[in-house]
Amino acid sequence: MKYYLRKTILSLLVCASLVTTGVVYSGYNNTAKASSTRPTVAEKLKTVTKTPKYVFLFIGDGMSYPQFQAASDYLGAVKQGNSPEILKGGEYLSFMNFPVAGSATTYDSTSFCPDSASTATSISTGHKTYSGVINMNEAKTEEFETVAEKLKKQLGYEIGVVTSVNLNHATPAAFYAHQPSRNNYYEIGLEMVESDFDYFAGGGLLDPNGKDGKSENVYEIAEKAGYTVADTKDEAEKVNGNTDKAIIIGETLADSDSLSYENDRESSEWALADYVKKGIEVLDNDKGFFMMVEGGKIDWACHANDAGSTIADTIALSNAVDEAIKFYNEHPDETLILVTGDHETGGLTIGFAGTDYDTYLANIQNQNISYAKYDSDYVAKYKENNTPFETVLKDIEDKFGLVAKENATSSTNEKLILTDYEYNKLKAAYDKTMSGEEVSKENQEEYVLYGTYEPLSVTITHILNNKSGINFSSYSHTGLPVAVFAKGAGESLFEGFYDNTDIYNNIAALMNLK
Repeated sequence: MKYYLRKTILSLLVCASLVTTGVVYSGYNNTAKASSTRPTVAEKLKTVTKTPKYVFLFIGDGMSYPQFQAASDYLGAVKQGNSPEILKGGEYLSFMNFPVAGSATTYDSTSFCPDSASTATSISTGHKTYSGVINMNEAKTEEFETVAEKLKKQLGYEIGVVTSVNLNHATPAAFYAHQPSRNNYYEIGLEMVESDFDYFAGGGLLDPNGKDGKSENVYEIAEKAGYTVADTKDEAEKVNGNTDKAIIIGETLADSDSLSYENDRESSEWALADYVKKGIEVLDNDKGFFMMVEGGKIDWACHANDAGSTIADTIALSNAVDEAIKFYNEHPDETLILVTGDHETGGLTIGFAGTDYDTYLANIQNQNISYAKYDSDYVAKYKENNTPFETVLKDIEDKFGLVAKENATSSTNEKLILTDYEYNKLKAAYDKTMSGEEVSKENQEEYVLYGTYEPLSVTITHILNNKSGINFSSYSHTGLPVAVFAKGAGESLFEGFYDNTDIYNNIAALMNLK
């Protein structure tokens, strides 16, 4: 008893000492800041011997440590099987092998769980702002010049913007637009043309004729401004280094006119890597170029808690990075490649209460469709045809690998057989979907189960996730820091733990931008 009393008193004295010396963390503690020995950007620059001529910035929207680690672990599990004698770990994605890795905080002027407009603004301009605002201050009275705009204006660099979602969506827009609302899609589209950037590629523009549908078409405005607008694969293949300025829109557009999820992409469709490869062909010149590439559907999949699509699109981003690495290998002294995220989405965890310390990540390879395509190609028909649950179960087995007990055979993976608890959850979600009633945030129980998504689809992915040892805690963004991987000229600037505004600050200092 005396020992524990002495220990408690000692602990209290230590805590009191820490409080009086200002060491205890409470928000951002000024005393702790003052005593920091973190090197400044100027001090870091002293160690840099080369300035890059070619800069690639890859942003996995919604991608933090859980997303790329889940993809890595999944690849390792598939390679080794679900029941290895000795676990040998994951298969590193290309950027996980980069020589430099740092971490960046992502909060914005609104929240510790920020949105893509504000976080991309921080990365692009070095300024914080409110969620939903693109490259403007909180009062929406001042515009911030982006790193891409400065590189073009001050150094004459050619500029490319590539994304797997819409070209006037928040993250790509943050490199050329300045708007009080990320939803000003038409105005953002006009700014895209006015930027005079050299290469745009990705999903289709939202509201190309304005919200009322009566304004002049942005694509036609772009053509008048000298852009080659290609929206078929044949037209895209003809774009090359001799093309002055190009806008390439995917020939096959999926949900919300974005590019297809990697899980849904046909072999005839260009992958994100193909758009990067074409971008290098268009932008390559002796003066230099900057290319921002967004893996935007990582975020969309995480919002929907679709781990299978999250992993597939994270791997697709890694494949796109491979194209930059090929270019780096030809210009190692002149190239810088950065890979980061704007924020984490979904509260993804590797580990689930129902599987304890075990994971069965190879189960996810049984999913061969995204939640979005399952909604459009299957759920819509279920509603139209009043499809019975027994028939739906067969589609679920075919598309996601989940098997009802009555349909299991001796060769069925037991880890994919639905328990009674899971079966009942699935049946309740089916009933909710077939009722046609929308999920309301007012109904807390339903909203926690389904969010704003189709109850049947999100329940299928939840069950497959959990059976694999994966879980999500949110349908929104979270406050996790993101990784920053760097390879090439100036890579050392990106070591350490810092704020996402320092991604811009480091690039600007490295390139001597005013």
